[in-house]
Amino acid sequence: LHHRGARSGIGRVNPLAYQDLGDGSVAIFGSKGGAPTNPDWYHNVRANPEVQVEIGTETFEAVARVAEGDEREHIWEKQKRVMPGFANYEVRTARPIPVVILKLSGAPSSPVG
Repeated sequence: LHHRGARSGIGRVNPLAYQDLGDGSVAIFGSKGGAPTNPDWYHNVRANPEVQVEIGTETFEAVARVAEGDEREHIWEKQKRVMPGFANYEVRTARPIPVVILKLSGAPSSPVG
C-alpha cells in the first residue's frame, strides 16, 4: 500500500495482507497485530483516500473507503477463516479492527487472477 501522510503529505509504503473481493476491489485490515490503536496507514488513507496498490508485479491506482456494518462483518469473518492469525489480533484488542476496501482503477474483475 502506497499512501500519503495525513498531516505531512509524505509518501509512505506498508506491506499488508489483503483479501481479493473479486470485483476489482481488495480489502485490507487495520489489525496492527492486535495493538490498542489503529495503524498510522489507516489514519492516512482516511485523510487521503487516493492510494496506489502493488499486487504481485502490477501496480494499481485505488480509492480507499472504510467498510461498515454487514459488509465489514462479512469480509472480516472470511479473513479470520482464511488467515486464522487475524482472529488472534481481534482477541488482543478492545477496538474493532478496521476493514478498508480499495477500489482498483483499471483492474480486471479479479486482480490476482
